[in-house]
Amino acid sequence: MVEVVKTKHFSKQTMKPPRQKNKMMLKSDDVGDFNFKAKDVAIRAQKKLLSRMSNKSMAKMFIDDNASNLLDNFYRLARTYSPNKKEAEKIIKNIIKIVVKIGLLYRNDQLSAAEIALAEKFQKKFHRAAVTFSSFVEVEFSYERDFLAGMLKECQGLLRELVARHLTDKSLSRIDHVFNYFTNPTFLDTVFLSKDPSSPYCDLLKKIVKDLHLLMDDGAL
Repeated sequence: MVEVVKTKHFSKQTMKPPRQKNKMMLKSDDVGDFNFKAKDVAIRAQKKLLSRMSNKSMAKMFIDDNASNLLDNFYRLARTYSPNKKEAEKIIKNIIKIVVKIGLLYRNDQLSAAEIALAEKFQKKFHRAAVTFSSFVEVEFSYERDFLAGMLKECQGLLRELVARHLTDKSLSRIDHVFNYFTNPTFLDTVFLSKDPSSPYCDLLKKIVKDLHLLMDDGAL
């Protein structure tokens, strides 16, 4: 008799460790990686892009036609006052850069509640300065240099305070350059005290006042 010996065949199985919850273990050095914010990167990218754009292209993004006309007439005013073409161009370029950067901060919700309150205070003060400027042109013998210069200086301080946390010293110097130019006593007296009706200042001031009224009527100023 032949005995058949049956052998059991065992399949090889790898030993699996007990299941654990799917939990990500972080090293202490990796925790900082979670502070990444896409918005910060987007803002830096926009600033870099704007730095490569022409002033005209930047202006189109943040400044409408009425404001552009106003800037053009202020350029002509500065150019009439001074033979220095580069200085007049620099003034307007600095205004555009300031407006664009503040617009960028606002659009990306970078301003705190306190800064937004400062922006509203600045807007009201600047609106009053625009009304004062217009009245000095429209109402004869109403010009008061120190009053207008004082209002503009207050605007300068508010604007510096508004952007101090966000912009560089170079940007702050642009703000100072613009306001110091337009509050210069010699500049103001030359522009407002010109008695000759044929003076180029008379025509330019009327155009500027017209631009200011359009912006104020639209609620942009």
